[in-house]
Amino acid sequence: MPSKIQNEFGLVTIDNEVVARIAGLAAMDCYGIVGMAAKSVKDGLVHLLKAESITKGVVIANNGDAGITVDLHIIVEYGTNISAIADSLVSTVQYKVEDSVGLKVEKINIFVEGVRVDN
Repeated sequence: MPSKIQNEFGLVTIDNEVVARIAGLAAMDCYGIVGMAAKSVKDGLVHLLKAESITKGVVIANNGDAGITVDLHIIVEYGTNISAIADSLVSTVQYKVEDSVGLKVEKINIFVEGVRVDN
């Protein structure tokens, strides 16, 4: 369901796809994030998403006046501190979404779907 903001100029409707793209791009800027992940329903495997389909790893839920909930499905780099990555990710995504769109981010859920080991 798209988010709606009422101001002195009228009603502004923001599609969840836009918010998902902003959150996904902000997440990709964080240290230790290799990429966004999508789970295949058919076989249950996790796939690393390309940049053009980054929004498939982000789920936006509108909670009415309370704000929005952002679910991020990520793949992290091997050897990094996942707790530090999560802290950085939460603050970066919350700031970018609230600054860009003007919607309050109530909650950010992070799902680490995999670890990537570079050769």
